[in-house]
Amino acid sequence: MVLERPVSPDPYDLLPAAASFTVTSADVTQGRPLKDDQVASAGNTSPQLSWEAFPGAQSYTVTCFDPDAPTPSGFWHWVLVDLPADVTSLDAGAGAEGAELPGSAFMCRNDGGGHAFMGAAPPEGDQVHRYYFVVHAVTQDSLGVDADASPAVVSFNLAFKTAGRAILHGTYQH
Repeated sequence: MVLERPVSPDPYDLLPAAASFTVTSADVTQGRPLKDDQVASAGNTSPQLSWEAFPGAQSYTVTCFDPDAPTPSGFWHWVLVDLPADVTSLDAGAGAEGAELPGSAFMCRNDGGGHAFMGAAPPEGDQVHRYYFVVHAVTQDSLGVDADASPAVVSFNLAFKTAGRAILHGTYQH
């Protein structure tokens, strides 16, 4: 049975405006279903991502958010902060627990409690979920959080320190 809930708004339409730039992926196609290995039950593999350098970026933060989760706050699947400004791509699997990351980059905890990419896992029979992979061009070399920061605290800091956003979203329905 599919639950009848209204579709959540695009969460990035609700934030302060920021310039846009482009993110692409060999693994995620805009508005299309995620690959099997990006699903929690089949691999939890973060997708390959590439983006154009954003002028003036001092660092990047990469997130994955599902606004369609059956909670008032959605569900954060991945929070990777403090990527150096000269990094403009991540290989598939870069979000694995304990992955070696460039510079002083690190992962904050996701809403599942881990410090890694957590694949798509909507409730069985639920509506189609959107997974927003977003590269945030940050105006400082450090976002000013630590690995224990919640995704909400990271998002709060991003609201004031983001110069640009590159957005790509895939979908999944269990």
